[in-house]
Amino acid sequence: MPSEFSTLDLLAISTFFIAWFGYQLLFDGRLRRSYSLNSQMLVLRRRWMLRLLHRDNRIVDSTLVGHTIHSAAFFASTTMLVLAGLIGVLGSADRVYGAITNISALLGGGQPLFEWKLVLLIGVFIYAFFKFTWALRQFNYFCAVIGSAPDAPEDPAEALVWARRMEAVLTHAVNELNSGVRAYYFAFAGLAWFIHPLAFIAATLLMILVLARRQLGSPTVRAVREHAKALSRDDGKEE
Repeated sequence: MPSEFSTLDLLAISTFFIAWFGYQLLFDGRLRRSYSLNSQMLVLRRRWMLRLLHRDNRIVDSTLVGHTIHSAAFFASTTMLVLAGLIGVLGSADRVYGAITNISALLGGGQPLFEWKLVLLIGVFIYAFFKFTWALRQFNYFCAVIGSAPDAPEDPAEALVWARRMEAVLTHAVNELNSGVRAYYFAFAGLAWFIHPLAFIAATLLMILVLARRQLGSPTVRAVREHAKALSRDDGKEE
């Protein structure tokens, strides 16, 4: 590890990555909570795919996917602009550091540590960029799925199998988009490292609380959960 890093800096960085990827594993991976917003959206996407199979005209479905593609493209282009700015600051770190010498709250650790803090933010946004661009490609693949989807089979069980396959493709794309957006939240936590490692730890934990509340206890998730329960009952009847 670079000599500029104190024990508190190392603790803050470890907390940051453990909290971020631990949260991602809990809500997006194998440990996904069955009552989180992400898990409830699986039910809604499956119902959407069932409705799609029964529609002769799928323009509405293509339009909805198109809106999401535009959102992913916006985030990808914005991330490139942020990266360009951060790399520019890193390239002239000596001048930038000298220009903010009067802001004592941002200068803990000296210029070498200041540069490492910039590197962390650059790394976060590079990760976000790859997530957004991969989401874009997957949404484009999903457009082909929509275009090739058959008419609904007469057997409801077979129709549900088709819907689940299509929902899986869409869910993979949405998860990548969600991961990119989540990186923005943790980038804000990374900004707190410029103030103090303890502020970095506090901001990281705050981001976890904010995201977890939105997944588990927000008014939106309660409404979606009730809607998903109703749709699940319908799925059970169809099976």
